Amino acid sequence: MNTIIRKSMLSVAGLAFAGGVFAGPIAAHAATPADGKPVAVAVQTVKPQGAQSHINLNDEQVANVKAIIAATKKAGLPERAAVISIATSLQESKLENLGHLGDANDHDSLGLFQQRPTSGWGTPEQITNPEYSTTAFLKGLKQVDGWQDMALTDAAQTVQVSAYPDAYAQWEQQATDLVAQHWNS
Repeated sequence: MNTIIRKSMLSVAGLAFAGGVFAGPIAAHAATPADGKPVAVAVQTVKPQGAQSHINLNDEQVANVKAIIAATKKAGLPERAAVISIATSLQESKLENLGHLGDANDHDSLGLFQQRPTSGWGTPEQITNPEYSTTAFLKGLKQVDGWQDMALTDAAQTVQVSAYPDAYAQWEQQATDLVAQHWNS
């Protein structure tokens, strides 16, 4: 029942968004004043859910951002997939490629996304390779029906199955900013 309600809500939201996208350019032309001076038109953006967190990144973390973006592009996916991936990695590892941390490990979780060899994500060597781990995450994301239109935290949680499903949302703004900064570099 929850799935039906959620899909209905997503459909309504999608229609509302599509209406805004298609009506926006028409309304902009209709609003051009007689003197021919351009009129400012509001651009629709995704507002991050809830309070946002931010960390300063070192060179290794920036390199991992670039690796996630490169893997996303190689997979032929849009910027939104990179935003979801980076936000997920910010939550899981603070963009650090974590190896075995002894008792501090969450089970046998490794790498940027805290993926587990025993859960079928790959070998420890594969999971600690940023390109491989990102590609594995993206493969899971592509299997989520409608991920492009989901809230970031819902899309990430569907792939990751975390004990803290809402935690991904806090990183959406920083992930969006990082993708905007590095997507074309």
